Amino acid sequence: MEVIVYTTPTCGYCHQVKSFLDDLDVKYTEYDVSRDREAAQQMVNLTGQMGVPVTVVDGQPVVGFNGPALQQLLVRGSSRGPRLGMTVADADGSARKPGEPPLFGAIVGTVSPSTPASRAGFRKGDVITAVNRQRINSVSELEKAIGGLSGGSRIPVTYYRGEQAFNAELVL
Repeated sequence: MEVIVYTTPTCGYCHQVKSFLDDLDVKYTEYDVSRDREAAQQMVNLTGQMGVPVTVVDGQPVVGFNGPALQQLLVRGSSRGPRLGMTVADADGSARKPGEPPLFGAIVGTVSPSTPASRAGFRKGDVITAVNRQRINSVSELEKAIGGLSGGSRIPVTYYRGEQAFNAELVL
């Protein structure tokens, strides 16, 4: 599980987030966005805002100090199957424009570096439509398809980038 915390030295809520993670013995990488412009830009790209703290658990951002949300992500990250290293949402509704037919699949949001998703070449906006030759209609189906697999598994994935279909192999 990868946990990143974007902070500033004078932010009280940043200290609370770090204390919360320390109490749970969660290892994390901290970036001081007041000194690290690149990290600050990553945070803004991920959340669309400049406020701290921002905690990212396996690609899922939590803005501010929200203990219950962090706890849920930390439990889910430690108890589930392999992590892909990307955020996803149901394609129907997320990517559909008014008047278009409903889409199916899981649309990719952010892709964390050095993860199975980034190594397979996924980008924001890609729509995953099949995993292990099973049609994927939603995020829950994607989670079920990979949930029972173990690390080191190689699974074929079909996805769309725009109107073009691609096949990739995810190595978990």
